[in-house]
Amino acid sequence: MMQCMRQNGPIRSRYRTALVAGLALVVVTGVPLLIAAVSAAEGTIGEHVGLLAGVAATCLLLGGLVAVLLVRRLRRPIASLVGTLEQLGAGDYTQPVAAATQLEFAELSDAVERMREKLRQTTITKNYLDVVLNSMTDAVLVTTPDGHITRANEAAVQLFGWSEPELAGRDVGSLLAPDERRNFVLARAVAETREFLIKTRSGESVPVSVSGSTIVDDHAKDRGNEAGSEGRPAARFEGCIFVAHNITERKRAERRIRYLARYDTLTKIPNRMQFQHLLQQAIARAHRGGKGLALMYLDLDRFKDVNDTFGHSAGDRTLEILSERLTRVVPKGAVVGRLAGDEFAVFLENLEAGTDPRPALAAIARQLLDDVSRAFFLNDTEVYLTLSIGIAICPDDASNTIDLIRNADAAMYHSKQGGGSNYTFYVPEMNAAAVERLILKSKLRRSLERDEFVILYQPKVDLTTGRLAGAEALLRWRLPGHGDIPPAYFIPLAESTNLILPIGEWVLRRVCTDDRNWVDRIPNPGRVSINLSLKQLQQASFITRFASVFRELGVAPDCLELEITETTLMSNAPRTVKMLSELHDLGIKLSIDDFGTGYSSLSALQQLPVETLKIDQSFVRKAAFDHEDATLVKTIIEMGRNLDMEVVAEGVETREQLEFLRARGCHYAQGRLFGEPMTAEALLELMEAQERGQSMLPVVERRQGPRAAG
Repeated sequence: MMQCMRQNGPIRSRYRTALVAGLALVVVTGVPLLIAAVSAAEGTIGEHVGLLAGVAATCLLLGGLVAVLLVRRLRRPIASLVGTLEQLGAGDYTQPVAAATQLEFAELSDAVERMREKLRQTTITKNYLDVVLNSMTDAVLVTTPDGHITRANEAAVQLFGWSEPELAGRDVGSLLAPDERRNFVLARAVAETREFLIKTRSGESVPVSVSGSTIVDDHAKDRGNEAGSEGRPAARFEGCIFVAHNITERKRAERRIRYLARYDTLTKIPNRMQFQHLLQQAIARAHRGGKGLALMYLDLDRFKDVNDTFGHSAGDRTLEILSERLTRVVPKGAVVGRLAGDEFAVFLENLEAGTDPRPALAAIARQLLDDVSRAFFLNDTEVYLTLSIGIAICPDDASNTIDLIRNADAAMYHSKQGGGSNYTFYVPEMNAAAVERLILKSKLRRSLERDEFVILYQPKVDLTTGRLAGAEALLRWRLPGHGDIPPAYFIPLAESTNLILPIGEWVLRRVCTDDRNWVDRIPNPGRVSINLSLKQLQQASFITRFASVFRELGVAPDCLELEITETTLMSNAPRTVKMLSELHDLGIKLSIDDFGTGYSSLSALQQLPVETLKIDQSFVRKAAFDHEDATLVKTIIEMGRNLDMEVVAEGVETREQLEFLRARGCHYAQGRLFGEPMTAEALLELMEAQERGQSMLPVVERRQGPRAAG
């Protein structure tokens, strides 16, 4: 306001001039007359003294009257401006300044009006900011540079349980749970998004995701702040602002997904994936401690008869009872898991080295056989079942998870072949597949030279439009005399011998060549996804090799999507994230394959340049009629949408699965429902048919026929 008055100094000068002019008029007219009167008195014209004195008095009176009128003329606009300034000082910026009629005050009135409008806008902006902050659902805390709270919005009050005055002045780190406070560093919290556990006023622990930023007054330099670098005025550090998002629901969903992915929903014991993970850890402990470990592979005899006779619900109840009995009978510390269907497994640790564990294991096996042979009550009917058990010992029979399970499985089938209700210890003669495995490994080394690999493509369909949106490249090994070798069998062999590296580069070149041929015929053939091995990611020249193939073949990187498993993702996570970021920078899209079967966390997903989640077919298979699988699939779809990721369902084979996925908002699907894996030429024909207006969903109609009316 003082600045405004200083800017209108000329107007105040005019006011003074008006007052001086009145006085000057008195002096100019009155003084000469007084002088003349004095002179006359001294001369000979004394007789006119009275007349001259009267004229002088009249002039004095007129001059005073003019001065009074000028002052009264200026008093009203001055009073109006004073009243306006008093309103502004009281915080009332709503009444506009009355326009001055006198030219002398026009500029001053305009200046005061501009000042009022600026103050009004400033007040509106502050109030609007208050409304915005209190409308946010996330808690917002504003602090001083050293972390003491100066402002909190309504959401923060509700989250922490303290009022804004109670929060004011508190150190922001004091709001964290005691265990979290030791690791809290203000500078780090401002620089990156992190998850914390806070302690509310009621004592409740709440997980939150906190993002922070510094508050810098960029206008400080305009107010003459001290000089910064290179002589420029420096901005002023005013404090910090933190936004805390309650992630309780996200954590609950994460725990639920993790549980559903690792534990069998029927029996509540570890599923195959979790059991193998626990077994792998146990084997590692056995190696370190010089102990032994035994694996029992169990299978119900003639369980199919139960399902066929009493129905699947009775079969499920049988499996529940069996898991309860197994858990009760096995020694303390043993782990029971359900591997598939009616196949279970048990491993026992801490077998003493140098002693024969077979007698003790045989006693446990007999106890299991006896307990399982007791009656099962199904639909008020007594049903008697038996069990076949195969036993393999680590390290005598195998030293790794895969071989140990395979050998125990071979021993279990030997028990079945003997009529069931028996147990058998593994011997090498039972597993002729081991010899076959060595033969395949040697043949695999020559497979590239002999051009025995082929690429087939599994179409991927947009569930919203029904159009072909791309495909997944599937590697097949056509070994003469053996037929097609399943990838699940030869890929582990390739990884164990590092042959996966040249095979992976061959796949990349083959897919890029096919894509270039498609682009010559079809404007937009869609993206092709390729499975990426952990061995490939560990290769030092991996990124360089990929980039060189794209340049050599003239293919755009964004035509590809690389699929990685959750296990690959979490292996050496910092380096993996760096490699994936470099791939993303090249323009390659990234997806997580078989999502839900691994150990990645939702917080880790948010830090990765991943754009697609692929739901494992084991979850999709029963999602249309199994409540647990349906819940898991629905949760993954919703999570993908919340993270702005596309979701692809694998292994879609029935119309019921398709309709279930479409109803839940799944973006894409692939599986035999849309056609068997096909050659590049056959896929091109589908693309050309689509260009002519044909949808992939009519293909489903032709494959399964129209749905029955009603």
